[in-house]
Amino acid sequence: MSPSPEAVSAALAQASEENGLQEWYRVCVRPLLRMPESDWPRCCGSSCEPCSEQLKRVARRTLALLEADADSIDPPQDA
Repeated sequence: MSPSPEAVSAALAQASEENGLQEWYRVCVRPLLRMPESDWPRCCGSSCEPCSEQLKRVARRTLALLEADADSIDPPQDA
């Protein structure tokens, strides 16, 4: 089951705050959440703001928070 839009927004907000990403850059992270990590952009070394490395850290943390939330809602079933 996919997380609700509200859950995604809350996880993204928390991950952004933890990683010092300004609120207006969150829109740059959302596409990363829907694509394989192998397709994520690489740092070009040009001191971009924000750097793709920061966006990737926020995306990874967002996905981890969503996964943890899903695990707490749907505990593993006994086999």
